[in-house]
Amino acid sequence: MKTKTPSYHRHRFPSEIISHAVWLYHRFCLSFREVEELLAERDITVTYETIHHWCRKLAPAYAR
Repeated sequence: MKTKTPSYHRHRFPSEIISHAVWLYHRFCLSFREVEELLAERDITVTYETIHHWCRKLAPAYAR
């Protein structure tokens, strides 16, 4: 069975940051704003709306 990898085409941030943000949100049941704050502590400026978009778009592919 083939698993489809998520596409990071046309995203501003590297795939490592995107996958880490989605992982934080789902693994620790954090809010989007809490994930935004955790990334800000690492000097990564991203809005909670962007994290929400990533989670809606990429989480199903990660779950497979």
